[in-house]
Amino acid sequence: MVNKNRRIILILLVVLVLCIIIISCNRNKDDKSSRILTEDDEIEIIRSDEDYEFEVTDDESIRETVLYFKDKQGLLVPVMRKIPWEEGIAKLALKNMVDSPELRETISSTGLSPIIPTGTEILGMSIDEETGICKVDFSEAVLNCETEKDEENLINGVVYTLTEFPNINEVQFLVEGEVVPTFKFGTETASSFKRENINLIGDLNEEGSKVVVYFKGENFEEEFQYYVPVTIPTLAPVPNMYTALESLFDGPPMELGLSSDIAEGVNFHGVDVSDGVAYVDISFDYEYPSDVDVVLNNMARNIALTLSEFKEIEEVELLVDGKTLEEAGLDVYINDSVPTFANEY
Repeated sequence: MVNKNRRIILILLVVLVLCIIIISCNRNKDDKSSRILTEDDEIEIIRSDEDYEFEVTDDESIRETVLYFKDKQGLLVPVMRKIPWEEGIAKLALKNMVDSPELRETISSTGLSPIIPTGTEILGMSIDEETGICKVDFSEAVLNCETEKDEENLINGVVYTLTEFPNINEVQFLVEGEVVPTFKFGTETASSFKRENINLIGDLNEEGSKVVVYFKGENFEEEFQYYVPVTIPTLAPVPNMYTALESLFDGPPMELGLSSDIAEGVNFHGVDVSDGVAYVDISFDYEYPSDVDVVLNNMARNIALTLSEFKEIEEVELLVDGKTLEEAGLDVYINDSVPTFANEY
């Protein structure tokens, strides 16, 4: 009987020891899984240049960047696109403009096309902090433009894209590390380029000036509308808001195939500026249309884009025959802020 009791006690002790061991192992496992990783731990790092599909959800990890493409008329068009933020974002911006089947598919609904030739690589980029001159080294494929107009768009599109960044004032083109005196169609590229004369129409007058006016293009197949900055020479000795708006209300040159949001029968009378607000006086040749709120808001945006070329303008207020909209009997809300981007996609 005594031996039997001893065996029972021994079995109970063995079971107890096993339970203690199991509990201890589980605790160690939980502690290991919950502790902070140290530099000695092996972790998987997912790099943005590897073949991983991911969605950027943190707003601080992307940048709203203006890239330039061309439309079917060969006009340069600014488009805001969101690209992942990384060191060397300006270089990444240019990579997102190089012609490829993937890029053409991405922007197909806009009716726009890339301006940097297929196969072009951005080999390097440096920015002089004192002068703001950005030197960009391209591979030889950058010379493969098919027409003189394509070459002009390449130069202007790259310059305008890079000078959207506040620390870049001018752009110097290099090919395979060397300055090339002229590109394929004769563009002189020995010196750096400034941001000027986008979509220039006509000849510049030495005694006059020039203004940038935003007209409207459209891809009828996909019903995508976009605004196009056009440089127009004027007889005014200096660029001014009155001349710019006068050119807008006159309408785009016929050869461009563009339009505007300025309704037919609406006339421009003048513009005054106070505390960053441009008061634009207009009149109607007819009774207000039933969709006058839509007409006025579209006009206000088109006017504001044109006036965005003048840095002091922050808002636009429309007047009708010198009266506020309320005084003119119009109960209409107008989005009077100057748009940050002409086009978004």
